[in-house]
Amino acid sequence: MSQADRVTVGLATCGIAAGGVQVKEELEREIERRHLDVEVWETGCIGLCFAEVLVDVEKEGLPKVTYGSVEPKDVPLIVESHLVKGEILKDKVLLIEKRKTPESDFLKRQKRIVLRACGLSDPESIDDYISRDGYEALKKVLLSMKPEEVRAEVLASGLRGRGGAGFPPGQKWEFCARAKGKEKYIVCNADEGDPGAFMDRSVLEGDPHEVIEGIIIGAYAIGATHAYIYCRAEYPLAIKRLTKAIEDAHHKGFLGKNILGSGYDLDITIKQGAGAFVCGEETALIASIEGKRGMPRPRPPFPANEGIWGQPTNINNVETFANVPWIILNGAKKYAAIGTKGSKGTKVFCLTGKVRRGGLVEVEMGTTLREVIFGVGGGVKEGRTFKAVQTGGPSGGCLPSELLDTPIDYDSLQASGAIMGSGGMVVVDDTTCMVDFAKFFLTFTQMESCGKCVPCRIGTKRMLEILTRICEGKGEPEDIGKLERLANDIKDGSLCALGGTAPNPVLTTLRYFKDEYEAHIFEKRCPAGQCTELVTFHIDPQKCTGCMACVKNCSSGAIFGEKKKPQTIDVEKCIKCRECIRRCRYGAVYTV
Repeated sequence: MSQADRVTVGLATCGIAAGGVQVKEELEREIERRHLDVEVWETGCIGLCFAEVLVDVEKEGLPKVTYGSVEPKDVPLIVESHLVKGEILKDKVLLIEKRKTPESDFLKRQKRIVLRACGLSDPESIDDYISRDGYEALKKVLLSMKPEEVRAEVLASGLRGRGGAGFPPGQKWEFCARAKGKEKYIVCNADEGDPGAFMDRSVLEGDPHEVIEGIIIGAYAIGATHAYIYCRAEYPLAIKRLTKAIEDAHHKGFLGKNILGSGYDLDITIKQGAGAFVCGEETALIASIEGKRGMPRPRPPFPANEGIWGQPTNINNVETFANVPWIILNGAKKYAAIGTKGSKGTKVFCLTGKVRRGGLVEVEMGTTLREVIFGVGGGVKEGRTFKAVQTGGPSGGCLPSELLDTPIDYDSLQASGAIMGSGGMVVVDDTTCMVDFAKFFLTFTQMESCGKCVPCRIGTKRMLEILTRICEGKGEPEDIGKLERLANDIKDGSLCALGGTAPNPVLTTLRYFKDEYEAHIFEKRCPAGQCTELVTFHIDPQKCTGCMACVKNCSSGAIFGEKKKPQTIDVEKCIKCRECIRRCRYGAVYTV
């Protein structure tokens, strides 16, 4: 059988949710029915989440083709056309190797280090990882480098922690290595809880050995005797693939006693978190590993000196560890040559929201927001206008179109009022109310507050009450000033970063979209037409075809009119459920 005769199905969580398992089963049945000599493989997420289910077809004599939005009913056509007749099925093509397609910019405009094998390799095969120079960095470290040399190399690379704070891991490793303790621990923080974020999950599902190798190297560098991967239980596929990867690494001699004959011992334990967002904060995470309630504690002492069970502990996130093998193999200088002066390397983002090509993206530091949103992501959908992008998760900031040329690096984003965070990037268009958008994120952080400190527990609740009142048309002139004062008090007085950054979405929307707050408060109007209490629903007679779809789906009987003639909404009966807007195919329903 030719190596090229292969079909690969994307089976990360995004692919599975879109029906990837059924597509793979149908491929296996169809190939067996036709007695074709073709292998069916599975892989992780390549990032093209907007087009799942993805199917790669490799046949000798033809370029590699990625088919997008594949359903089980499409499988016989793909097999017949591509594998039997040797003809590319153009209707379902997403990408063609070495050819330009409408969607090829998504990958071509990226620079991939962490994601270099995601969606291209078998995440459940350690042999596949080894064939791509997997564990070569570990061999180099254990057989030819001292721990202090490893720390120096990572520090010289300029790598900053990708969990949000941006603290250099090489420096953290140095602190932990020098700390005194009977044992030392290293922890991989995979407690990814930001709305719209799936970077860590995708890396763990797509290339788990990359992360494991980085953890072992980091553990050796600080003298750790045990490692933990703290992963939320809502990531069952990531946990399944991590578990298998750890077992396979043991069998190959990359984990356990006397690794590669070096005399160094290490085991990795997976600790499943219960989904508390606050456990992403390192002291709360440590408490959870110890079996306590996940709540932050004051620092100092820092975990590098007193962490798990009072012993020196180092914590980095998934993406940080995933960079380490590449740095060791390619050298600190090569990594430091990528990015900007203060932000080296690349950054993985989840590009979501009102963007045409949403998915998993990795770009060089210093790339502008415009390049990511419009170059990689293809911009907002046709007929809509870009309004803002929220970076940094629920604790990030909302930046307007005037700041689209802001470079993506730690310092530039912070200067604009946003943060890098772990890598969430939510795009919104002109249909989004920025007051309601800020309320959405504050609702999340207020709900996820552990309640330990008063500024976060009570302050965010008071802010949320004000935002809710504004969205309901009950806002008062002094509310804007109250929000600003509360936000600054919460930032200054909170115990941990959850409270310290929770006001960011409100502060940045006040900074860049203050006119929308004023419209809600003084004019009792929502410019985006989203706040239910401030709008009424109407039908444009020039656009309405009288198809009756809105009438059939109006639960309050507020829409009336003759078939094939413009309909009318009784604003007194209308309960503002928005079902008419969702059902209308002609854009005839509008709000005032």
